[in-house]
Amino acid sequence: MIEIKDLTFSYDKTEVFSGLNLSIKEGEFVAILGHNGSGKSTLSKLLVGLETPRAGELWVAGLKSSEETIAEIRKKISIVFQNPDNQFVGATVADDIAFGLENQQVPRDEMVALVATYLNKMGLEGLEHAPPHELSGGQKQRTAIAGALAIGADVLILDEATSMLDPAGRADIMKLVRELAQDAKRTIIMITHHLDEAVYADRIVVLNEGQIVKDGTPLGVFDDVEGLAAIGLDVPFAVRASKMLYERQVIKKICVTNEELVAALC
Repeated sequence: MIEIKDLTFSYDKTEVFSGLNLSIKEGEFVAILGHNGSGKSTLSKLLVGLETPRAGELWVAGLKSSEETIAEIRKKISIVFQNPDNQFVGATVADDIAFGLENQQVPRDEMVALVATYLNKMGLEGLEHAPPHELSGGQKQRTAIAGALAIGADVLILDEATSMLDPAGRADIMKLVRELAQDAKRTIIMITHHLDEAVYADRIVVLNEGQIVKDGTPLGVFDDVEGLAAIGLDVPFAVRASKMLYERQVIKKICVTNEELVAALC
């Protein structure tokens, strides 16, 4: 679904990526981790064509990214930013979900049906006439995700989409993301600095100074406590605690989520 080959990008004289290579399969749920300045958000902007590589190739769903193909690529990939207020354009929730469909000139009857479908899927029934700025943080992000999915995007990028939410809002959105990830045809790329969110991904890619330094399963990545510490990253509590308990033969495996740790202890 995503193929990046020898990609180079810089802001003025500040190089962000030099020869970056990354492949993401259809249906994968991938978390991108890294400290500030590692290139996480720049990568998302390159994928949706908000920035242009200086060199290398970027492919999305079989299309090589270029000025000629970017409009078609944007039908296949959608992004939700950390502050949904910055991407709302509709006066109401329903209007905002319909915006992308209007741009694609979807027939009105089909558009109305799609808006109703995603209002329901995102748990926004009864809020279709509400102004987006009056919603809670979690409802705002649900609206932004609904708009991204309504256009039929194959790839959903969540760029720090929970960073401005309270714990309850974060848990609500992560529950939704985990449900969306069950769709084998939808590819989800989650850029986050919350380790407890990344553990639910199929795969974790760790960036440091524009280079991929870790790429594997959550357990495979977080098992290297010392290596992550060397680049300023911690590991989730469940991993740290379960490693100590495993070494003392209290439990039989190392866990990556709190739920797994509770089950192992029980």
